[in-house]
Amino acid sequence: MPVVRADVEACQGYANCVMGAEDVFDIDDDGVVVVLRDTVDESERERVTGAARSCPVSALTVE
Repeated sequence: MPVVRADVEACQGYANCVMGAEDVFDIDDDGVVVVLRDTVDESERERVTGAARSCPVSALTVE
């Protein structure tokens, strides 16, 4: 099962990830990414990986 990780120190709050997978990522009141689900089904891997790759500062990974 793919695991979703976020480097909150690197996050700059662009929210591209939220646009790509709003059920997995959110932005908190301080403008930092929040991972809503730390694992996703294999069937969601491509979509969630695409959302993670859309981060301009590479703060997200799907392993």
